[in-house]
Amino acid sequence: MCSTFKSISETILLPLVFVNFAGIFFTMHNLRNTIERAWEDSSYRSESCVHDAVNKVISLLNIGEVRVAEPIGDSWRVNDWVKKAVLLYFPLQKMHTTHCGPLEFHDKIPLKSDYAKQGVRVVPHAIARYGAFISQGVILMPSYINIGAWIGCDTMVDTWATVGSCAQIGAGVHLSGGVGIGGVLEPVQAAPVIVEDGCFLGSRCIVVEGAHIGKEAVLGANVVITASTHIIDVTGNNPVEYKGFVPPRSVVIPGSYPKRFPSGEYNVPCALIIGKRKSATDLKTSLNNALREFDVAI
Repeated sequence: MCSTFKSISETILLPLVFVNFAGIFFTMHNLRNTIERAWEDSSYRSESCVHDAVNKVISLLNIGEVRVAEPIGDSWRVNDWVKKAVLLYFPLQKMHTTHCGPLEFHDKIPLKSDYAKQGVRVVPHAIARYGAFISQGVILMPSYINIGAWIGCDTMVDTWATVGSCAQIGAGVHLSGGVGIGGVLEPVQAAPVIVEDGCFLGSRCIVVEGAHIGKEAVLGANVVITASTHIIDVTGNNPVEYKGFVPPRSVVIPGSYPKRFPSGEYNVPCALIIGKRKSATDLKTSLNNALREFDVAI
């Protein structure tokens, strides 16, 4: 059974108090105000209370009790103050060397640990940085998860897939081999990449620049989604175009469209929505049907 963490913003009305590593008490209001002040006033950043607050926020990110972005009803909210804490964390950290057998790493951010306790399967050489949250039941094949990322329960991160900083990956998602999920730290108000529950991203898909993949969508191999990608629904009599967003349950393949340049007309890449998953079947059957019906390469 997958355990679910409530984010702080979901429980903000409760009288929550957090204790940091030094035994200093922080309320949610305390944490946010300290981070915001340090962000605006660089002279304040040397204060020990700022270091304590930043470390506390990263520790809460690490266990999933705060998120860089979170669903609020049918929309998503970016918690930009949390992103500010991540950005403030880097200059506070010192470089250190870590050894893992004959392997050596030299970096500012430690790696996650205690995977058995968290119920996460980690295959060598999967790497996740401290400050990323990985839910129970996740399987990490040799892959990379960056700080601030959030991964929902029972998700598969396949071989050589990468999940960039602050990306939000839902539950029951499959990121196939070589999938690239982009990171977004700056500007702080920018939305991170969001892949909602139940999505299937085929081999070598790229999703970057804060693009949003709706619930249970299927992306065929080599689909590229950026903030400016033309995402064209070709299932009706007339095309319907989206940018930066794939609607829920869409089945998407790579495509192209003609564009005129000074030297002539050429085809440029786009993404084509060629159908929808069937709502009458469960996700696994629906995925198989989608692949057979639309002949999507995965």
